[in-house]
Amino acid sequence: MTWTLPTPDPADGPTTGDERPMLEAFLNYKRVTLLNICAGLTAPQLAARPLPASNLSLLGLIRHVAKVDRIWFRQRAGGQPVGPMYDPARGKDADFSDGTPERAETDYHRLRDEWALCDDAVRDLGLDVTFDAGRGGTYSLRMMYLHMIDEYARHNGHADLLREHIDGVTGR
Repeated sequence: MTWTLPTPDPADGPTTGDERPMLEAFLNYKRVTLLNICAGLTAPQLAARPLPASNLSLLGLIRHVAKVDRIWFRQRAGGQPVGPMYDPARGKDADFSDGTPERAETDYHRLRDEWALCDDAVRDLGLDVTFDAGRGGTYSLRMMYLHMIDEYARHNGHADLLREHIDGVTGR
């Protein structure tokens, strides 16, 4: 039997009140949106690259956001000494290029696990805490949340197009 990505539980959160719960909830909504776009697809469908001019696949996006979440939440903001998610010798695009149907279920669970670890890494940090954001920049935790919401929003748009090319499904 071929593994199929499950439909996630809906994400919900406050739309008024304190800033932190709203940022966390909106990021979670964007995270779950990516999984909802992918829901119901098999491992080979997730690994497919339906746009000939691009190396993008839905599985590549899943792997990419797991990597990016780790970098921003755990390594940069949380200061945790965790290594890279993928072998640096494979290049900076290993998240996109090394996704295979055989690893799809593992990559899905890695993403879900990474989200929990990332949330834990910054749970006790205030929104005004700053850290090195790479390339000589400084971010506050608040700015990082905004950056990650934007990251997911862009990639969810990519995912919508990929899904439509795979099986015609839109509006997830």
